[in-house]
Amino acid sequence: MKKLTGTGVALVTPFDSEGAIDFLSLKKLLAHTAKGVDYYVVMGTTGESATVTKDEKKEVLSFVLKNNPKKLPLVYGIGGNNTDAVIEEIHSTDLKGVTAILSVSPYYNKPSQEGIYQHFKKIADLSPRPIILYNVPGRTSSNITAETTLRLAKHNNIVGVKEASGNLEQCMKIAKGKPKSFLLISGDDLLTVPIYSVGGVGVISVLANAYPVVFKNMTAYASAGNYLKAATEVFRLLEINGPMYEEGNPVGVKYLLSLMSVCKPHVRLPMVDASAALQKKINKVAL
Repeated sequence: MKKLTGTGVALVTPFDSEGAIDFLSLKKLLAHTAKGVDYYVVMGTTGESATVTKDEKKEVLSFVLKNNPKKLPLVYGIGGNNTDAVIEEIHSTDLKGVTAILSVSPYYNKPSQEGIYQHFKKIADLSPRPIILYNVPGRTSSNITAETTLRLAKHNNIVGVKEASGNLEQCMKIAKGKPKSFLLISGDDLLTVPIYSVGGVGVISVLANAYPVVFKNMTAYASAGNYLKAATEVFRLLEINGPMYEEGNPVGVKYLLSLMSVCKPHVRLPMVDASAALQKKINKVAL
């Protein structure tokens, strides 16, 4: 799993003005991000997986595999709050060419820590690909505690966690207790360097859609232990990061990408395109 270190980009799914997937723009995005990222993450939250159909997901996965300019590793998002449905989707998806599955913690039904453990254990027991846990309490309304993550890290088919809790103390507990090979991956762009400093190995990033070279430099410096230079890179993102999430992800980053002529700013309902006020903010602070 060393190939899943450094920067993974949580790819947006470009849409045209009618709401259909814009594959031409997706090809441009793959070429743009290949300038700096180490692997692609397809159909994560940033890819609007909640409003992309099962057939569309398979089309996007196939397209990325066929249009991968540097033949980068690929992580595919399959998660949910129905354990058996997640397993069924894994088994009904052609995972040839996929290195690992990113699976979000169950949302809405807010299971106990034992429920979260049993959910991921059953998935990992039956999955033909390794599992990366995705902890994002701001979206799921429940937290995978450090203790539960470390318990799951003992499973031979669970290889890492994307930690987007924003809780550095929790990240430190994971770093202290995890097996050496278990990947601690930042799920917050701005916390990448601090998480590296305690034992992290990379980031799955939103802003790397727009600024892949910044992340290439940041992770290179951080992995070499040069945190001052790594911090200089992340400081470049301080002003732009906030507006990315003001109206929901990926509204901000899609508008930012439209400024770069990579893709159009369109999202699917219930998300709506960036407001005039947000556009003005992003115009002001874009690198």
